[in-house]
Amino acid sequence: MRFLRGRSRAPLSIAAFIAIPLFFSSLMSATLALEKPYKIEWMRAGHIVATWHDPTTANIAQIWLWASVPPLVLVIVGLIATRIPFGFYVSCAAGIVIAMATVHKTAIWAVHHTLRYPNGVDLIPAGSAYAGSNRYDPGQWEKQALATALSLEHWTIGVALAAALVMAIIQFRRRFGRVSAPAPPPIESIHAPDITSPGV
Repeated sequence: MRFLRGRSRAPLSIAAFIAIPLFFSSLMSATLALEKPYKIEWMRAGHIVATWHDPTTANIAQIWLWASVPPLVLVIVGLIATRIPFGFYVSCAAGIVIAMATVHKTAIWAVHHTLRYPNGVDLIPAGSAYAGSNRYDPGQWEKQALATALSLEHWTIGVALAAALVMAIIQFRRRFGRVSAPAPPPIESIHAPDITSPGV
């Protein structure tokens, strides 16, 4: 609070607001990049047999930790921007750059995620008796996750651009929108007629 004393909190506020869609975009990207099933292998009749299970708790915690990094960086930039001129626009620009950097490899990560889940995210082999309960074929969920991450990136950029535009309009109207009204004409004095009788 002492750091913000006497400074506008608008850069920090807009950074925190932009960080909301950025976090969910980052979460989808981190899931594609880091999520992996728990794999168990053993030998049976001279062949390697493998089964896949849900990700471990440590893997899920790793995903959420990395997903929190981009919005946290943006909030820190917003905090620093409270101390510099035009800090509001710095926060908006940082939100756009970080959003683009967050998803720049999501297409590659989607391919890698598909390879790590050869049976699909439901982890049910094609020949299994439970194959009919599969909700996603291999690679299907990854396509949806990729589209979601990119859509949230676009929302993040859109919010940042809209906020910067609104602030620019407000500042323009404050500086140039106030037209001083012309001074009113002087009011003529009104007095009662002089009833003093003329001197003799």
